[in-house]
Amino acid sequence: MRASRGYGLYVVLVNVWLAIGQPIWAADPPVILALGDSLTAGYGLAQPDSFTVQLEAALAKAGTVAKIKNAGVSGDTSAGGRARLAWALAEKPDAVMIELGANDGLRGLNPKRTEANLDAIIAMAKAQGLPVLLTGMRAPPNLGVEYGEEFNSLFARLARKHEVLFYPFFLEGVAALPTLNQADGIHPNGQGVAEIVRRLAPIVEKLITQVGRK
Repeated sequence: MRASRGYGLYVVLVNVWLAIGQPIWAADPPVILALGDSLTAGYGLAQPDSFTVQLEAALAKAGTVAKIKNAGVSGDTSAGGRARLAWALAEKPDAVMIELGANDGLRGLNPKRTEANLDAIIAMAKAQGLPVLLTGMRAPPNLGVEYGEEFNSLFARLARKHEVLFYPFFLEGVAALPTLNQADGIHPNGQGVAEIVRRLAPIVEKLITQVGRK
């Protein structure tokens, strides 16, 4: 009798597994490391309005369960992100999203240094077998056309070099719109973050599909 019940339970579990396409005892959801600056950290926002929280919720609503690890530090440059990447990767994420460069541009830092830092970050992540999503940034217009062209082009160049997923401008659809930004005109408000997430979530879903691939 006990054997029969045990077999019956086994059949039920197998049928559930076939129905949902994965075992009900599946491992924890993938962890995506969001390495960034204040835009990732959620500067000036209540936690529910922050980028990583809204992104995680949007993915779940679309049927993609994942943990978005907030590794954003306000004021951080690409050099800062590079310096702390090793300890961030020590937490063993399954993929990396890079949102850095805004502060490099605001400070007028040499684009070649920004490119070298981001190049090293991507290379380190890929060396650990992690899929990468790189998000781009644009230089402030007051720094001139020459600086802007050099700075703006480095992100796409790195994405091509490393063959990683690429979202050209993190603040697409939000930058310079007063209704979607905080009083400083630089950091998005909750609605602005929601717009960023709406546009970015589909490519993050693509990133998640790459988890586990070699």
